[in-house]
Formats: sequence, C-alpha cells, structure tokens
Amino acid sequence: MAESLKEQVWNKLKQVIDFEIGLDIVSLGLVYKVEVDDNNNVYVLMTMTTPMCPLAGMILQDAETKVRELEEVKDVKIELTFDPPWTPDMVDPEVRGQLGI
Repeated sequence: MAESLKEQVWNKLKQVIDFEIGLDIVSLGLVYKVEVDDNNNVYVLMTMTTPMCPLAGMILQDAETKVRELEEVKDVKIELTFDPPWTPDMVDPEVRGQLGI
C-alpha cells in the first residue's frame, strides 16, 4: 500500500535534525500536529525545546524545505507554539532510553 501524503510528511520531518541535541524533531516530540487538506496543503504545528532556542529559525526553515520536497505538496505552513511547553517526557520512549532520561 502506498504511503499517504501525511505519512510522507511525517517521514520528511524525521529528517530535520536539532543540531544542538543531534536528534530529529519527531523523535524529540517537537512536532505536535500534521494536517494535510484536500488540496495537499500541509500544516505543521511544532515547538522547540525552549523559547530561547538559538536554532529555531534554521529548524523551522529546514522543516518547511523538507516538506516542500514532496512533489504532491502544494503549500506548507509551519506554526511555532509553546503551548503546551515541551518537556523531556515528549521524547520518543526508545530515544529517552538511549539518552538515559
């Protein structure tokens, strides 16, 4: 079965690395929501580990760039939120084990 566009978007976001931590934004739990409408416009709601993240602009741009690589995608909107605030509990359980948290 072919991967849905939403699944493809999630997989692209797994390629976006938070270079300070060295892990992808999905594993870190930074992506809260991915929506794809009937016209293949993509909306991503995400956060950073801290509002003071020095790499926020670069990470958001990388996320948008990666999603735009998908041929079917018409438009991309990445929204940054800090509600709810990120906590280490949001990290993928497997990755938490690797990090010892």
